[in-house]
This record gives sequence, C-alpha cells and structure tokens, in this order.
Amino acid sequence: MLLEALSSAILGLALAWGAYHRLSHRLPRRALVLATGVAGALFGAFVMNTALDAGNLLTMLVGAAIVSTASLSLLLRPAGRLRHSATA
Repeated sequence: MLLEALSSAILGLALAWGAYHRLSHRLPRRALVLATGVAGALFGAFVMNTALDAGNLLTMLVGAAIVSTASLSLLLRPAGRLRHSATA
C-alpha cells in the first residue's frame, strides 16, 4: 500500500512539474500546481483501488494519471485576452 501511494504521488509530481514547465504562463503559482498534481494522483489511486479492489499497480497508476491530469487541467487559464463581441 505504501509503495502504491508513493509511486502515485511521484507520478503526480512528475505530471505537475511537466505541466508547469511547459505551460507556466497559463498556470498559477508552482506550489499550487505541484500540490494539485500530487493530490489528484493520490485521489485517483484511491478511487481505482476502491472501485476495482485490485492490487494491480499499473491500473492504479493509470487512474492516478487520469485524475491528476484532469485536476491540473482545471487550473489552466485562457491563453490570450478574452474578446467580447460588439453586440454583447
């Protein structure tokens, strides 16, 4: 259990670092991004462990990556300025 939690936390940290490195201009502070990536990965591993009740490390890491990526995508800001139409 400890190995699964540690590996999913490391995966979430790696995904968050990669997202911040690539999209730093569209994300908030680095500490928030890293914490969100780790928390999302841990939650995803927990959900996969609860739903499938399996000790398969690969499926838990897939669930951790999916939830971590989804959590990080919620932090993204728009790329450019928002344009308002003249009629609105």
